[in-house]
This record gives sequence, structure tokens and C-alpha cells, in this order.
Amino acid sequence: MKKIVVFTGAGVSADSGIATFRDSDGLWANYRIEDVCTPEALVHNRPTVIDFYNIRRRELLQKRANPAHTAIASLEQAYEVEVITQNIDDLHERAGSTKITHLHGELSKLRSLSHADRIYAIEGWQEAVKAVEAGQDVDCYARVWKQALDAKDPYGDLLRPHVVFFGESVPNYDPACRIASTADILVVCGTSLAVYPAASLVFAVRKDIPVYLVDPARPDLSRIANSVHFIQKRAAEGMVELCENLLREA
Repeated sequence: MKKIVVFTGAGVSADSGIATFRDSDGLWANYRIEDVCTPEALVHNRPTVIDFYNIRRRELLQKRANPAHTAIASLEQAYEVEVITQNIDDLHERAGSTKITHLHGELSKLRSLSHADRIYAIEGWQEAVKAVEAGQDVDCYARVWKQALDAKDPYGDLLRPHVVFFGESVPNYDPACRIASTADILVVCGTSLAVYPAASLVFAVRKDIPVYLVDPARPDLSRIANSVHFIQKRAAEGMVELCENLLREA
């Protein structure tokens, strides 16, 4: 069975109504990155940072997976599929994809400030967390205080959003490169290929495999040595078309 690796960016979730941060009317037009998405902001401006991610989490609960997400999940009917995403939402999971690597973290989780491997799944958008330590489910619950400003885990450690802030390393980048290197087909959708190091994933694949790119704008492809099949459409339209073709060819 051939393996497809799907690399997705903000354009995939944009069709679910989730604001992007690179568009002129995107999410970050109303915020300074320095105020809500840096380690320094978390230290010096914790209430604003926590409130920003609480709002995003609450909004995410009102969104649904779109046809691009469901089309990607449908590929598992005939291929081994792994999804690598820059997105911090859980829409790929909701659509039914089963193997997903989040490069930039997950909005639906918190983690310990002092122990990065202590990760906690949030129930709802603010109040209850289910403990997960070292990747294992733990039947342990911690109360998240009102506004989640001083949320602590069962060990007494202060919690933070489980997202990669600007200026932080990307822990899942090396594992993602290893996944990309095993692909027989690479599909890239909804990313400008301008966010590094994530954009470098296209150079981790074997040079003999085809690359399919779905995006309404044409990213710079000059450095990609592979054969690139470009579909200049939005994710919700282009991915449905591409996935139907790939399923017919399987």
C-alpha cells in the first residue's frame, strides 16, 4: 500500500471559518505577536495571553471540519496516510484522520511550564483538564481556576497553552521530517511555504516522488526538485478534486 503524507497549513482551516494570521484581515491584525504569542508575553502579560487562547479555543468549539478535512481523511480508504499540520486546531481529528502530527502544538491542550511532557487535554474551552503524562492517559483531574490565569496541574506546576510560541523550537519538526521521508506521494495544502522550519518539510521527501500542491495563490516552487502538480484552488474545493483522483488511481 502506498503512503501519502499530507502537509497542511492555515488555508485548510480557513474554509471552516478559522481566521489566519497572515492575511490582511486575519487573526493577528487585531493583536501584536509580541503581546500574545511569545515566551516573554506569557511571563509579563499572562492574563492577556491566557485570555487570547481561551477565546480562540471557545471559537474553535463552534467550527466544523470542512470538505478539505474530510477529503484528506477519505484517503485512508486506499492509502497509508499521515497528516503533518501547522494548524493547532483539532479539525483533522474531527474529520476522521487517524495519524496526525501537530508541528505547532494543539489548542485543545495545556502543558506544564516546567515539564513539557506533562500534557493535559482540556474538556470544553476553559475549566476541566484530563491529565496525560508522557503520552499516557491518566485518570486524574485538576481544577482550572476561574479565567485559567493560575491554572495548575495535579503536580502543582503552572500550566500554559500547548502551542509553539514565536521564538521557541519546534519539537515535532524532526519527527515530521522522518515521516515526510517515507512518503510515496506528498500533498501540500493551504500553506504559503513561508513559515520555517515547517516549510522545509518539502525538502525531506525523496526526489523521485510526486508532489501535489493545492493553494489559491502560487507559492514559490523554484527550490523544489520534485515534479509538482499544482491545483490553484481553495482547500475545500481543490482537496476534494485531488483526493477523488488519488482514490481512483489507487
